[in-house]
Parts: sequence; C-alpha cells; structure tokens
Amino acid sequence: MSRWLLDLGNTRLKCAQLRDDGSLGEVVALAHEPDAFARELRRLLPENADSACLASVASPALTATVVEVLAQRFRCISLARSSARLAGVRIAYAEPARLGVDRFLALLAAHGRRAGPWLIAGVGTALTIDLLDRDGLHRGGRIGPSPSIMRQALHQAAAQLPPEGGEYREFASTTADALASGCEGAALGLIDRSVAQATRMLGEVPTLLLHGGGADMLAPHFPDALRAPALVLEGLALWSRMGTAPGTAEC
Repeated sequence: MSRWLLDLGNTRLKCAQLRDDGSLGEVVALAHEPDAFARELRRLLPENADSACLASVASPALTATVVEVLAQRFRCISLARSSARLAGVRIAYAEPARLGVDRFLALLAAHGRRAGPWLIAGVGTALTIDLLDRDGLHRGGRIGPSPSIMRQALHQAAAQLPPEGGEYREFASTTADALASGCEGAALGLIDRSVAQATRMLGEVPTLLLHGGGADMLAPHFPDALRAPALVLEGLALWSRMGTAPGTAEC
C-alpha cells in the first residue's frame, strides 16, 4: 500500500512516503514558488497511489491547490485536524480545533517517542513552544515571531537594515551581527524562559525538542536538545493510523 504524508507550512511543503514498517522515507521539501509549486509537486508525487494524509497551516487557497493535485494522484485523501485527545495526548485548549495542526502533530510525535516531559520548539515562520508532561497532558504553549520573520519585519520598517546576514555575538560590533544577535537572542531568551518556567511547574527539567526549518540556527545554543527535522510528519504518521479517533478520516 502506497501512503504519502504531506506537511504544508507557511513557507514550504515537506513530504515523505510512509514505509510499511511505519518509518518515513526520504523527506523532500518544496518552497512555495508561485509559478512552479504545483508543477514541482506533480513531478514529485507518484502517478497513481493509494492514499495521502495532509496537514496544512497554509492559506485556504494554497491548501486547495495541494488538495487538487493530490486528488489527481491518490485514491483517498485525508486532512489532519487537531482533536481534544489522541494517542495518549490530551490538549490544553478549551477549543482544541484552534490549536494549529502542526503543533498538535508535534505533540503526538514527541509522546510517541517516549514519555515526557517535553518542551517542543518549532522554528518556522513562527516560533511555537509547547509543554507536554510525562502523562501526555499538554500544559499549553507560546507563539512568537521566528528570527527570520523578525529580520524581515525590521527590514520592512527600516530598509537600511539588511533582512539577512551577520553572526550571533553576545555583544556585536557591526549592524549585521547586532541584528542576528538580537533576533536570534530573542528566540533563545523565550526558549530559555520556557524551560525555566516548565521546570518550576513540573518539578523536573523537560527535554527540549527542536524542529522546523529554522531550528538549525538555534540548535548550537542548546547542546542537550534533541533535533527532529520531520517531527510534524512523524506525528502525521501516527495520526494516519488512528482512523477511528475524532477528527480523523481512515482511507
């Protein structure tokens, strides 16, 4: 049975084939290039396959484009949704559907690896942080701008400030380094505070789990953290096997 998993974010799509043993095949990423995205997706996907599971936090228009391509190639398509509880994870939100599906799937994946506590930091367009205790209870989270979005926002407000470049320094002596240090440092500070507050709340230090396209930028500052580049796809693989759970669709 040929089953594919797709994680559609705000800046790129990641996809992989789900192997028979439940592991992920090669993960491929596609940027949202307006003129080439649908064509490249068609080139990447098989001509005729059994099923596809899609998780999307992108715009409705872009999600519809991807669904249209999938409908041409797959006999069955399912769209992942956040739910109040699944696979041992219980969500803190009073309205679970409002929790971004990428965050929900990351929680599933972390709990599926082993019992927590976990502090899960996703670094993409946004910086998302979620706390999961050892019993699978989601204790809530935070959402802030990622370092790259901070740089872009500063550049838009003041064009003389470059949107990229520079290196992290504790006290920088060039504008480019100061921008890199300030924007990365803001993200580092939010994660550090989250670890400290989580430790106080739970009485134990959570394992920091980093994922997302911008995680490599922050990872050197957290040598004890675990890296999981395809964490959302890992969670989607778990979701795809839970066909009777609320919000799921079994193919």
